[in-house]
Amino acid sequence: MMRGPEVRGITEFILLGFTDHPHLQLTLFTVFLLIYVITMVWNLGMIVLIRIEPQLHTPMYFFLGNLSLVDLCYSSAISPKMLVDLLSENGRISYNACAIQLYIFASCADVDCVLLAVMAYDRYVAVCNPLLYTVTMSQRLCKQLVAGAYIIGIIDSLIHTCCAFRLSFCGSNVINHFFCDLPPLLELSCSDTHVNEIVLFAFVGCIVASSIVIVLFSYAYILVTILRMHCAAGRRKAFSTCTSHLMAFGIFHGTIIFMYFRHRSSYSMDQDKWTSLFYTVVIPMLNPLIYSLRNKDVKDALKKALSRIIGFLRE
Repeated sequence: MMRGPEVRGITEFILLGFTDHPHLQLTLFTVFLLIYVITMVWNLGMIVLIRIEPQLHTPMYFFLGNLSLVDLCYSSAISPKMLVDLLSENGRISYNACAIQLYIFASCADVDCVLLAVMAYDRYVAVCNPLLYTVTMSQRLCKQLVAGAYIIGIIDSLIHTCCAFRLSFCGSNVINHFFCDLPPLLELSCSDTHVNEIVLFAFVGCIVASSIVIVLFSYAYILVTILRMHCAAGRRKAFSTCTSHLMAFGIFHGTIIFMYFRHRSSYSMDQDKWTSLFYTVVIPMLNPLIYSLRNKDVKDALKKALSRIIGFLRE
């Protein structure tokens, strides 16, 4: 069980954020507020569009809708508190709120990771076995794959959160970060954190490595299949359905690997919190943009939805 904060002598933490210069804080607040609004609008718009447009009722967009939902939760676990701290210059967060923030963030990160692997498998079936696509990617299997992603995220995040908040925080309560992430919490603890580091590397490493292997094998088969196609139009269409996913996968996993799979001695919190900003705030905004701007089906569905809305307003 997770023991309460009174045992530690610490009932709250202080998040240092990015800077203590007031003029920079106002600028950062404006930029991050804009990013958060775009994130909310694009991800909510993607979810609604996938829901209302029949042409998007396919396994790929079912997974994409769940990815947008996770990105919403992902960003909302971090951005509102960060924005409040930039205005208030307070940075205080209670012990329990810190644990909740870490739990939600880690859950969403894990689900994101697994969903990207599931989407790679979906693209593999669509390109390599198109005649069996509707049979293989049945509605039941799609729901099971998504449910599995959420279960993995919930369990893995619970393990990391419980392990982190069983540590003693008996010294400083100042976290050199803008949210409650594992590395700065481990830095702050006065307990031995070797077990936490092993658990982090083992569990997160297993999830990330499995995701990368699935994606690489899927796209290896996809590439071979595409190169065997005699029709240039067919090759272009196959590539176009995969490039968006590959971009999202590369950006997400690149930052995750950079952040968590280095030796503790190489961490620089001042540098790493800017890297964290990219995958906690920017990536949730980029994902729907990548999939909408580079996807003909999404653009066509958006045009139809907008034309219906305009027609309704004119009546």
